[in-house]
Amino acid sequence: MESIKEIFKIGKGPSSSHTMGPRKAAMMFKQRNPQAARWEVTLYGSLASTGKGHLTDVAIEEVFGKENLKIFWRGSIFLPQHPNGILFEAFSPDGSVLDHWTTFSIGGGDISDTGVRPKKESIYTHSKMADILEWCKEHGTTFWEYVQMHEESDIYDYLAEVWKVMQEAVERGLDEEGVLPGGLNLARKASSFYIKAQGHQGSMQRRAMTFAFALAVAEENAAGGTIVTAPTCGSCGVVPAVFYLNRQFYGFSEKKILRALATAGLIGTIIKTNASISGAEVGCQGEIGSACCMAAGASTQLFGGTPMQIEYAAAMGMEHFLGLTCDPVCGLVQIPCIERNAFAATRAVDANVYALMTDGNHRVCFDNVIEVMKRTGKDLPSLYKETAEGGLAYQMMKG
Repeated sequence: MESIKEIFKIGKGPSSSHTMGPRKAAMMFKQRNPQAARWEVTLYGSLASTGKGHLTDVAIEEVFGKENLKIFWRGSIFLPQHPNGILFEAFSPDGSVLDHWTTFSIGGGDISDTGVRPKKESIYTHSKMADILEWCKEHGTTFWEYVQMHEESDIYDYLAEVWKVMQEAVERGLDEEGVLPGGLNLARKASSFYIKAQGHQGSMQRRAMTFAFALAVAEENAAGGTIVTAPTCGSCGVVPAVFYLNRQFYGFSEKKILRALATAGLIGTIIKTNASISGAEVGCQGEIGSACCMAAGASTQLFGGTPMQIEYAAAMGMEHFLGLTCDPVCGLVQIPCIERNAFAATRAVDANVYALMTDGNHRVCFDNVIEVMKRTGKDLPSLYKETAEGGLAYQMMKG
């Protein structure tokens, strides 16, 4: 498995696959063709169907400029390698083609010329949760220690920056009001949720605050703000919300928070390695379900859970999101995406509490749940995987 740094990427929303990936690819293509006078970019499949809502055109225009760029939208054409295809073409001043490049945005801000996630250098001994769990049992360690043994020495410096950006996104989002861009005229809710939550007490207040924190980050993402993929932009509000809640209400130290982030990163990387975190490939279960896994397992660690209890919480985080479709209304990362972040955050808290009430023994292991998620994603029709052609997207447009 690759470094957990790859699961936590700092960048601008609203989509890791539709914004961060295409921007990264555009920058690479521009760098290799500095003499080009103009550019053409063709977007295929899911990338084209929901690209305008996901600000794909804005991300590409920021690289090439509007004046010498033409974008073609081919939503009905799905290249066989992956649903998110991009063709770049560079032209000389006399109009001849200098270069062309077809690549794919495969989720998490990553690109691949084959549509398959390339195998990066594996820095971990294992890639399955069961094997890692067994290793931790044999050595008397927990997951963060396993991460610490395999990552480079700067891993906690990196996670400290990740945590800083996550907190800033929560705090900006709580302070912002108004309507989100994109045409749905969807008003931000985080600020009002936060104010109302202060009128409650006990568990009701903590739950309401969790909603507010998750909404804050998800709304920042929808507005194109700076966030951390955890594991994607569309699901970026879940992990920060749960961690921010635990810091605010339970006073966990920075060291414990960063160790929990290491565990969250490990869980996300296991999913990314053995299945997918791309909504265009496996639906929203790969995004919001994975985020819930990460937050649930990491939170269980914070509260003193054993590795078995952490694994159980993570398994529940995905199990109850199996089959979740990716059906963004108008292709925007707003409806139902923002609310899903809020509910996944509270679901992660529930999984944490439930797992801690048990001894960690359970029937359906994490690895099996992730395998089922992968197969379920492959079975989902394409209109339920980020094309904005089915589910809620279809019903809202029809209505």
